Amino acid sequence: MENNPDTYFDETYELVKKYTDDRLLLLKIQTAKKTAKVTSKVIFIFIASILAFFVLMFIGFMAAYFFAEKMHNTFYGFATVAGIFLALLLLFMIIYKSYFSGKIKDMITGIFFENDPYDLNEDDEA
Repeated sequence: MENNPDTYFDETYELVKKYTDDRLLLLKIQTAKKTAKVTSKVIFIFIASILAFFVLMFIGFMAAYFFAEKMHNTFYGFATVAGIFLALLLLFMIIYKSYFSGKIKDMITGIFFENDPYDLNEDDEA
């Protein structure tokens, strides 16, 4: 076993190159995992939103016909439900920045900056 400087630097270069390649691979795996997690949550929220939209739409129709029957006028029944939905929209817009915006930012930031970056086998599906 010689202590040839050329051999030492060649071996060190190969070790540094392998370490760099391994770190890049780890970064790619972590990025893919976090992107998949965000994509999964976005798809879940999208599908849940569509289903919630249809549920609210049919509840709105039921409420509109209920109010129309009570007021003996279809226009007033649907106008009442439209007013309720408009009030809910305005309420949501008022509280969005103070509550929902921060929660969404925290969720996305939490996904990308988890405490243990080397734990690739965690099951933290919510």
